[in-house]
Amino acid sequence: MANTTILLREDIDTVGGRGEIVKVKAGYARNFLLPQGMATLATKGNVKQIEQERTALLKKASVERATAEAQRDQMESLALTFERKAGEQGTLFGSVTTMDIAEALQAKGYEIDRRKIVLKDAIKETGEYTATVKLHREVTLSVPVTVTAEGSEQATEEKPAKKGRKAKAEEPNADSAEGAASSDADSASDADAAEPGDASTTDENV
Repeated sequence: MANTTILLREDIDTVGGRGEIVKVKAGYARNFLLPQGMATLATKGNVKQIEQERTALLKKASVERATAEAQRDQMESLALTFERKAGEQGTLFGSVTTMDIAEALQAKGYEIDRRKIVLKDAIKETGEYTATVKLHREVTLSVPVTVTAEGSEQATEEKPAKKGRKAKAEEPNADSAEGAASSDADSASDADAAEPGDASTTDENV
C-alpha cells in the first residue's frame, strides 16, 4: 500500500510528535489525519511552506513540553486515597476508574483529561495502585492510588470503647455492694446501742 509524507500538526501516539515529518499509509492520511486538520501533506511544491509551519510547530511543542515538565514537578508529591464500600475480602461494591481519578485531581486543582490517565484495569479491590498521567507525549507522571474499605478504621476504634463502657457500668455495682454492707453494719450498731437505753428507761419508771 502506498505511503504519504505528511507534517504532523498534533502529537499522535504511534505516529509522531507535533512538527515531525513522517510517512503514513495514504488511506490513513486521506481519511483521517488530513480531514481532522491533524496533518498537512508534504510535497515538493510546498517545501518552503512546510518548513515555516514546522518551525512554528516545533517552537509550540517545546513550550508545551516545558509547561508539562513544570506541572509534573508540582504534582510529584501527589497521592490519592479513595474510600469505598467493600466486602470482607476487600472486593469493592463498584470500582475506581479513570473518571474518579480525574475528579480527584480536579478537586486538588489539576485539570487532567481522563483520556490522559492510564490504569492497567479498573480498580475493583482495596489496596495500593499506580495511575499514569500523560501530561505530554514525552512527559508522564506516576500517581500512587490507595483504596480502603469504607468505615474500616472506625470499626477498629469502636471495640475498645465498648469494653470501657462495660467496666464503668460494673463499678457502681461494687460501690453499692460496699454501701449495703456498711448500711447493715450501721443498723446493727444502732440496735446494740438502743438496748441499754431501753433498760434504763424501765428502771426509772419503777
